[in-house]
Amino acid sequence: MEKKIMLTGIRSTGTPHLGNILSVIIPSVSIANKNAKHSSFIFIADLHSMIQMEKESISTIKNYTYQIAAAWLAFGLNIDNCLFYRQSDISSVTELAWYFNCFYPYKRLTLAHAFKKEIKEIDKKKISVGLFTYPILMAADILLYNAKLIPVGKDQLQHIEIARRIAYYFNKKIGKQLFVLPNAFLQKKMFVIGTDGTKMSKSKKNCINIFSSDEILKKQIMSIRTDSKSVKEKKNPETDYIISLYSLIAPVDKIEIMKKKYMKGGYSYFEAKIALYEYIIHKFSSERKKFFSFIKNKSLLDHILDSGAKKAKKIAEERLNFIRKHLKFNPII
Repeated sequence: MEKKIMLTGIRSTGTPHLGNILSVIIPSVSIANKNAKHSSFIFIADLHSMIQMEKESISTIKNYTYQIAAAWLAFGLNIDNCLFYRQSDISSVTELAWYFNCFYPYKRLTLAHAFKKEIKEIDKKKISVGLFTYPILMAADILLYNAKLIPVGKDQLQHIEIARRIAYYFNKKIGKQLFVLPNAFLQKKMFVIGTDGTKMSKSKKNCINIFSSDEILKKQIMSIRTDSKSVKEKKNPETDYIISLYSLIAPVDKIEIMKKKYMKGGYSYFEAKIALYEYIIHKFSSERKKFFSFIKNKSLLDHILDSGAKKAKKIAEERLNFIRKHLKFNPII
């Protein structure tokens, strides 16, 4: 039976928000813990985090790396069954990315939707080459380990297609099937709205962070946008952002009760927000405790990530030597 390698990562640009947790962490932990031993690669994408970095944010990447690691572990990632590591600890990935830069057509990379979208939203002076070549490094992350299963959202589908094209171009140029073509694995409930009704994103500052203090978490939930209907008025649960978020985490019976209260009237948005806040506190109580415990023990986090990197590095260097051989380069000693 073919061994299917699963690979996924989160950039260390902030504490994982509810969208990251529901769409990436929880489903990926489920796959990784069930997958065959050492066939799942979970990494903290600290190199990817540098693409729009200001000088004053250099010191924050390490701090966010700890927070990302603590979040994965808090949600039960079995580190004995997978390889859990920092991207920056695997130098082979940047070398492979350079090879891909040399093989992949520039014109094709200019068609990347994510890059076109990004440059419309940021100051042109802050656009880096790293932002443009982001899909190349992502392809190297995937293809270095011949990962086949890549959990992504719809906004990342083109990046997987680019990785597939890169693998195809490289294989064709070398005349050998060095890389398998990866497949995107679309998760259910990938679209998690933020407090303003658009996709939850750190850059939009519309996040709900379950690892915040109770006070900050409550403040974030209270900022969810609603219409101007009064307490007495009936409300439409189908267009409401509070219920949209509540429906992602609460059981069906509780969701139906809240919907009935909306349609009956006499139920305020404030009450709905309190219900959402209290359920988040209840549902993620164990994970929050574990997260804060890990954050207090950074030496343990370093040990876990270093151990994962040691295993991943061995596999990466063996793979890179195989690739270097076909490029007529000397092996890494």
